[in-house]
Amino acid sequence: MNKGPMQFTEYTEALYKGERVEGMDLMPEALPLFAATAFNQRTLSDVRKVYGDKGFTYIRCKNPNREALAEAVSYLEHGEATLILSAGMAAISTTLLHLLKAGDHVVCNADIYGETLNIMQDILPKFGIETTLVSFMETENIQKAMRPNTKIVYTEVVSNPCIRLADIPAAAKIAHAAGALLIVDNTFTSGINIKPIDMGADIVINSMTKFMNGHSDAIGGSITSTREMVDAIDVDCRLFGTPGDPFDAWMILRGMRTIGLRVTKQSENAAKLARALEEDPHVLHVNHPSLESDPQHGLAKKLFHGDRITGMLSFQVPEDMDKIDDFMGRLNFAHYAMTLGGYRSSLSHPVTSSHNHVPDDVRRAMGITPGLFRLSVGIEDAEDLIRDFKQALKAFD
Repeated sequence: MNKGPMQFTEYTEALYKGERVEGMDLMPEALPLFAATAFNQRTLSDVRKVYGDKGFTYIRCKNPNREALAEAVSYLEHGEATLILSAGMAAISTTLLHLLKAGDHVVCNADIYGETLNIMQDILPKFGIETTLVSFMETENIQKAMRPNTKIVYTEVVSNPCIRLADIPAAAKIAHAAGALLIVDNTFTSGINIKPIDMGADIVINSMTKFMNGHSDAIGGSITSTREMVDAIDVDCRLFGTPGDPFDAWMILRGMRTIGLRVTKQSENAAKLARALEEDPHVLHVNHPSLESDPQHGLAKKLFHGDRITGMLSFQVPEDMDKIDDFMGRLNFAHYAMTLGGYRSSLSHPVTSSHNHVPDDVRRAMGITPGLFRLSVGIEDAEDLIRDFKQALKAFD
């Protein structure tokens, strides 16, 4: 957009980020898909210039669709630069393997996505890297876990699946005092709801498959940080072969054009549904920081604006598997899906999916029981969702 004295809202500005491509004179209403694996040059002088300018040469090195999407993500996350990768897990693994070496130590939130946990416990030890898992609900746990060789403090803003918050400013202060970096996974909240970089995070990661895209039809991940950090990680990204696919980048940018509308409504819907579920006699417990009964409600007020926290919540019902199946079958809208962040509501059951490999006693200590459901709230009318859940929960009568 034209720069001038006028100031516009983030929602409006986000619609115009990533609309121009270097070297393209056309001004299409929608950015084209650049599926080409390489870009031609006429002479060796042209070749030298393109390489010198770090222009478009080969698809694994640079692609217009990834560049456009990266611009939009950097704007939302308040970062200097962004890398677009093939998946959220590619963003996590590439970042960690770039930054860490044998003998290094990581302090990681214990309440974290199951496959991120696998990276910490199964992959990093193969390279001589140790991880200490602690609950970030009490920031003193982070401080106690720090060592002289701690290089990274790692957390999600909102944990999966128990919807627990991390105090990002406090974690940043502890990490930086020890000379470590704070890496924050912003998948459950996105740059629309919170800006971890503004709160002290050094690197922000997103699984763009989720709320960023919002339509359950593309996969990708992002790494946002300083230009220097992103350029350094990009070298390994190319060698690991983890850059994102142009088609998925094109799809995700299209999805991001409505992120302000979608995520705002999803977050507000989640807060309304959480209050309704908490009042239902069939529900044993609800996890959502917008609730005054939530132990982290005060922290939520510190980190977020009103009920615009996250479109994710979780709730517990009685551990009667026959009635649970009946309950799921009665729902009209929220159906089981191994994803989240889409425009339609979806359920998952951690005991049978993301945490099925975790021993039962460990799961229960984490708050994950056979009666726990994780719910990704969509953009349906909130009252329709509430009515639908109320009638389905009668399965537990």
